[in-house]
Amino acid sequence: MEITVIRFWKPYNVLTKFTDAEGRPTLADYISIPNIYAAGRLDMDSEGLLLLTDSARLSTRLTDPKFEHPRTYLVQVERIPDENALNQLREGVMLKDGRTRPAKVELLASPPDLPERPVPIRYRKNVPDSWLRLTITEGRNRQVRRMTAAVGHPTLRLVRWAIGPITLEGLQPGQWEKLNATQSDTLWRSAMRKG
Repeated sequence: MEITVIRFWKPYNVLTKFTDAEGRPTLADYISIPNIYAAGRLDMDSEGLLLLTDSARLSTRLTDPKFEHPRTYLVQVERIPDENALNQLREGVMLKDGRTRPAKVELLASPPDLPERPVPIRYRKNVPDSWLRLTITEGRNRQVRRMTAAVGHPTLRLVRWAIGPITLEGLQPGQWEKLNATQSDTLWRSAMRKG
């Protein structure tokens, strides 16, 4: 049986579900394929890659922390983290619900090439900002935001760039496309590595 997997650039201020009693923007405003569901979620104020599939097994492999499936984020933070802050992220940060797994983190030399956000980032003239590329292998609630805040650098903008081998490359906010057979196969193999 062939499974369907699509990659979608979730825009800012869109809920990661298909219905909302309050009438807020949802996935249904962008995607009309029946019987597919988001493998994981992104907060309303976060943007970027969502994978949607009709395969419960694939969804579990992508979202259950025990499988340690990597997710990579582009994170705009207040101020410029020093090596100490970066090393704390790399070693794992103590949060209210326990220590995070070690993250891969890189301070980017220049901002990534991303579309402007429709709602401007809170901007403070005297406070510089910087961008990190951060990869984690668990998905606690608002984890990246909590991690950067814990090391003294609150997140201003959060864009999930990749889930395993699948990226946003070639998409714009609100766009989606079905994975081709090669992409689906690569995703399956990466999802099945652990466990």
